[in-house]
Amino acid sequence: MTTDVQANPAANPAVDESTPLIEVKDLHVWFELKKWGFSHVGWVRAVDNVNFQLKHGEAIAIVGESGCGKSSLMKTLLLLNRPHKGQVIYEGKDISNLKGKDLKWYRSQVGYVQQDPYGALPPFMPVHRILSEPLVINGVKNKKEREERIRQAMEEVALTPVDDFLNKYPHMLSGGQQQRVVIARAMILEPKLLVADEPVSMLDASVRVEILRLLRKLQEQHNLSVMYITHDLSTVRFFSERIFVMYAGKLVEQTHIEKLLNNPLHPYTVALLTGTSVPDASNAKHLKHVPPGEPPSLVNPPTGCRFHPRCEHFISGKCDVQEPPHLEPLPGHIVNCWLYEDGRTSYPKVASE
Repeated sequence: MTTDVQANPAANPAVDESTPLIEVKDLHVWFELKKWGFSHVGWVRAVDNVNFQLKHGEAIAIVGESGCGKSSLMKTLLLLNRPHKGQVIYEGKDISNLKGKDLKWYRSQVGYVQQDPYGALPPFMPVHRILSEPLVINGVKNKKEREERIRQAMEEVALTPVDDFLNKYPHMLSGGQQQRVVIARAMILEPKLLVADEPVSMLDASVRVEILRLLRKLQEQHNLSVMYITHDLSTVRFFSERIFVMYAGKLVEQTHIEKLLNNPLHPYTVALLTGTSVPDASNAKHLKHVPPGEPPSLVNPPTGCRFHPRCEHFISGKCDVQEPPHLEPLPGHIVNCWLYEDGRTSYPKVASE
């Protein structure tokens, strides 16, 4: 298919797939607090010193409870937020401060699937116009090509027969159909990266698996890199290769999905897995891993490890003083926790077990 889409002025033609699609280096996303809108009173440290890479064609999951920094990280990769410090590198090029045509081009390379499909779709537009707008904005002038791409995108997300949906408005669709329109819009420009922000949390349980399978199919079919944002660990094994656990603005554990689910190392990860256990009375014995208290304020976070006020393995004089380093107790399994400084390779049992 020929295309009229705009040239990529920010692209690096020398890049191949051995170069990470996205590389995040020393990323800080802080939001300034002001009194009466004028005088500086502090910072909200939403994302604090985060580092990771996302390969071409790879799906990763960013997990953590509400307020941990997942959405702030996601919006920074979409360049809706700008880094306070650090870099976001796309195919070898620093994109942290893109503007104008370069910014427009980058955003055409990234598809965004929102959490609430109804809120993400303009209620006054039919499906045909919703899907045609990204093409028009990004320079696809040929009407026949636009029609072909709209129909192809709808067929790929199983909105068929296509003619039955083209002239429908969002309120005329079910929740699952609305999310399929959102996914079709995210895919219409043939992006390299898809950012999915809790894409199934607003859907009925019966529809969630279908949407996750659809996203997986699209990832494999188009060699997409996917960042899957979620607080629900029960869905990540069906969709992602690697998982990154966030707590209070920091990555605390990262590894392959199966490694983490079978052998979680960080106390916070253990708590998250406990919270997503299959409902069963026998699981009550695991509730001792649920940490007391609440996540800390990101305006004035604790010194040292940010999880230490809630941790059952807290080491006085260390966890509350020094920030834990990146440790790799097992190959490819990175954890930020002082418990593994001595070479330990599994989560320690508590005395009551």
